[in-house]
Amino acid sequence: MPDITDCFGRRVRLTVERRAHILEHPEMSEMAGEIEQTLREPEQVRQSRSDSDVKLFYRYYLKTLAGGKWLCVVVKYSAEDAFVITAYLTDKPKAGETLWPRR
Repeated sequence: MPDITDCFGRRVRLTVERRAHILEHPEMSEMAGEIEQTLREPEQVRQSRSDSDVKLFYRYYLKTLAGGKWLCVVVKYSAEDAFVITAYLTDKPKAGETLWPRR
């Protein structure tokens, strides 16, 4: 699986194992393309409140298997690496410092 460049210009890995794990959830089974789009073109990015190395990328999708939902893609960053931990649908973004759009 090729790396994805996020909205901050960082290369993010989405491993075959992580992608398969995410897409095995029934509500996520048709969201492969949306995961990449959410990293490249999020509507919001929030800083995780529990891990300073984690960012939550959000984009709203009107038509998902679960109805209108936010897709959240969770990415862990280090100095040399960035990778997708998980992705899931949610009713609203979690609280946290907004990093995108930049103000």
